[in-house]
Amino acid sequence: MQKITTFLTFNDQAEEAAKLYTSIFPDSAIRRITRYPQGTYMPVGSVMTVEFELAGQKYVALNGGPHFTFTTGISLSVSCQDQAEIDAVWNQLTAAGGEPGDCGWLKDRFGVSWQVTPANMAQLISSPDPARMQRKMAAMMQMSKIDIATLENA
Repeated sequence: MQKITTFLTFNDQAEEAAKLYTSIFPDSAIRRITRYPQGTYMPVGSVMTVEFELAGQKYVALNGGPHFTFTTGISLSVSCQDQAEIDAVWNQLTAAGGEPGDCGWLKDRFGVSWQVTPANMAQLISSPDPARMQRKMAAMMQMSKIDIATLENA
């Protein structure tokens, strides 16, 4: 049983976001959708929560109204096996209104921040040679989407 579940609060796009996210990652699915009952501040029958899994990890998305917004102070980090996976995840999350950020960060069209990085990121940006490590860090600081080959060659 997963003890801690990430809870994401959207204005009114919880179901749309969950559908996008579950379409990107293997071992993902929408598990349950609940709807607002009468007597709440949201329209009766509109989506209240969406329980879903991404790569086997549980999440809950809530439609809470326009006063809820996302910030870059918290993000979802995706550990990718290779450049093809980085490219695919990056392209899907930035499509239709997403915004590329710096050093592997992006915001999707819902405003959720993501870090899309290689699984071996720590190894890619480190080196026992201080000059090489500085070159690697300088290269990464110039990137939006992470480019593994550029980091390996820095």
